[in-house]
Amino acid sequence: MDLMSSGTTRPDTDSRSAATAPPRSRGTRVEERGIESVPEAERRGRPRDLFLVWFSSNMSYLPILLGGSLMMLGLSTWQAVTVLLAGNTFWALVGLLAVSGPSTGSPSAVIMRVIFGVRGNRVIGCGLGWLTAVGFEAINLSITVLAGQALLAEAGIGGSAVSRGVILVLVSVVTFTISVYGYDAILRMSRAITLLLTLSLLVAAVIVAVHSHPGTDSSADAALGPLATALVGFTVVASGPLSWLSGADYARYLPPTASRRSVAGWTAAGGWLASVFLGLVGVLAGTAVDMTDPMTSMTALMPAWFHPVFLVAVIVGTLANNVLTSYSSGLLLQGAGVRIRRARAVLLDGVLGGGIALYALVAASFLTALNNILALSVVYMGPIIAIYARDLAMRRNRYGADELADLQRDGSRSTGVSTAGISAFVAGTLAALLCVNTTLWTGPVSTWLGGADLAAIVGPLVAALAYTALTRTGNASPSRTNRSADSPREPGTAGTAGTPHVVSVVDLQLSTRGLVVIRPTRRPRG
Repeated sequence: MDLMSSGTTRPDTDSRSAATAPPRSRGTRVEERGIESVPEAERRGRPRDLFLVWFSSNMSYLPILLGGSLMMLGLSTWQAVTVLLAGNTFWALVGLLAVSGPSTGSPSAVIMRVIFGVRGNRVIGCGLGWLTAVGFEAINLSITVLAGQALLAEAGIGGSAVSRGVILVLVSVVTFTISVYGYDAILRMSRAITLLLTLSLLVAAVIVAVHSHPGTDSSADAALGPLATALVGFTVVASGPLSWLSGADYARYLPPTASRRSVAGWTAAGGWLASVFLGLVGVLAGTAVDMTDPMTSMTALMPAWFHPVFLVAVIVGTLANNVLTSYSSGLLLQGAGVRIRRARAVLLDGVLGGGIALYALVAASFLTALNNILALSVVYMGPIIAIYARDLAMRRNRYGADELADLQRDGSRSTGVSTAGISAFVAGTLAALLCVNTTLWTGPVSTWLGGADLAAIVGPLVAALAYTALTRTGNASPSRTNRSADSPREPGTAGTAGTPHVVSVVDLQLSTRGLVVIRPTRRPRG
């Protein structure tokens, strides 16, 4: 059976959770649900709705910055375009992770419990994921403040430190209010702003293209060789999609019968199209102006009448990106074991993200600080996402909602830690650290290779291979239900005590189209 086939396996429902879980919001009140499983009665929508969610949230200034940073590294136009396309292929992984949402009704913060163990997930999957989300919130807040300050300058208002603080507070209030209202508010926001952002940024792209000089080399001198420079840029670009652990968070409200291919495809397409399109705008802008300054550098390219419109588009797009980030970060904080309502978790993230944004705004070089944060996040986020994707493939996306909600079930019942998941994470992260190249840390492998940064390639690859090997040789396979005979079972679940109700042993093969094909060698009983 093809992992991405349109057929789905309905998960075992957690009747107790379904009965007591708070209802989802309808866009007019705060969503009360946190990491609880979404009952099937509340599932609705179509996979294509995910395109607008991911497209609008990535129509922000960050991809433009990343495209411009490739030119600042010293790449030629065509080298930068190649790196941009290669780095954004990781959106395929984000789409793959999203298919676990409809089949379980659970967010990524819960699904990763079966990978790292309940306690291990609190530190690795949710803990590190939450820290990364807060860091990206700070980056987005910083970009929005800079755009807002430039907009005030257009109106003849000075750009004092006080004005920056006021803008930061206002943007934070708007961003985290939408996140607090929850999924339906996010979906409505996506539909409302997609047309505005698309039209505005299309005009900006045409203006930049007219002033660009794509046949010329970058004005920056590459400190490394061409290949090493390209690999450094690849890691920076890959940090965008590799920061999204939350594909399942927005797909979990779809019916369990939703096509897996469609869920993965629309999720990946939304993020990829926006990131590549705006990244190309950044690359072209880098052929005409110095992209060191993240906001004022493009002022020279914009006609006076359009520059305020462009700044508004930057503010709205970056705000939309931050809404998704902060919504998921609230779920990750809950998954990390912090006993706090999702809405309050979002507000806490807003305070922390605002504090980090203040640091970024006074940093000596915003672009350097940005690249360091992005490159270092790849070191640990790449392995986490690779292990998650590998586990999903090995299980054929068969996760029981009742099992995910059971805090007593994990890879190792005595410690709440999955040896396979955590060992694979450590192996992948250490491998990435040896290969990364930033101004804060350069690994010995990177130094030996003349500065080449292989963290985005080596880290996920080592983690996925290690997880496969450890789960096949260990006591607990990721395709096995680890419920002992005396473990309590929720009413209405399939099977008998001690009997796996998912495929217990699988044979992984590669089809001629390169997709994972999994054939069960023993079918479940009962």
